[in-house]
Amino acid sequence: METATQHITTKSDPAEQTPVIFIEHVCKRFGDNVVLNDFGMTVEKGENVVVLGRSGVGKSVLIKCIVGLLKADSGNIVVLDKDITSLDHDEMDKMRARVGFLFQSNALYDSMTVRKNLEFPLRRHWIESSRDEIDAMVLEALENVGLAHTIDMMPEELSGGMKKRVALARTLILKPEIILYDEPTTGLDPVTGKEISMLIVELQAKYRTSSIIISHDMHCVKLTASKIVLLMDGKNYCSGTYEALSRSTDPAVKQFFE
Repeated sequence: METATQHITTKSDPAEQTPVIFIEHVCKRFGDNVVLNDFGMTVEKGENVVVLGRSGVGKSVLIKCIVGLLKADSGNIVVLDKDITSLDHDEMDKMRARVGFLFQSNALYDSMTVRKNLEFPLRRHWIESSRDEIDAMVLEALENVGLAHTIDMMPEELSGGMKKRVALARTLILKPEIILYDEPTTGLDPVTGKEISMLIVELQAKYRTSSIIISHDMHCVKLTASKIVLLMDGKNYCSGTYEALSRSTDPAVKQFFE
């Protein structure tokens, strides 16, 4: 029987052991509420790591700390060999160009067409490209999610699943090395949620990105996870593949797989 301090691990190809995210002894509190408490985890190159946990345990806080939207109170967060706690504003902006973030709410600009929404990160990060190059980048990103025909539509004309795909296309347009997904299937029906989960896997295989996926949707978890990290009481309670954790006899783990 696994204990709270035991990590369920599996063997990996040594050639793939290149951590792109390294988190160690991270603590984050809001007043008296301790959200992350000596939390640690790694993400290897090409991995999809799902952070699993109940609502409100700090999953979204974790990924916001990774991209500097929140500052950890203590600990180390190293992303693509950069200690983000020591980066200044300009350095952090350059880092964010290499790390895509898919917001739970999609965060599309309602007053902009799909085309303009996708062009926005190119302008924000001062990507120097010709009009033809920008058009090609936008079209490629939309083709990746099967929505090239929506290029001149407004967000209000899109379904929930289409908005999620457009938001993912916008995340992909800078060709990030890492993508952070915050509850990518929340609010979607089961069929659309499965489509988004499969799209995450397809795009990871195509671009060899590394990802952290925040989710409590077990269908999404099963489809996308190379590895699962269970966040409980602010700590990395245990980690392992879906298959390994689903066989656990620990009640704290079993509750997610029943």
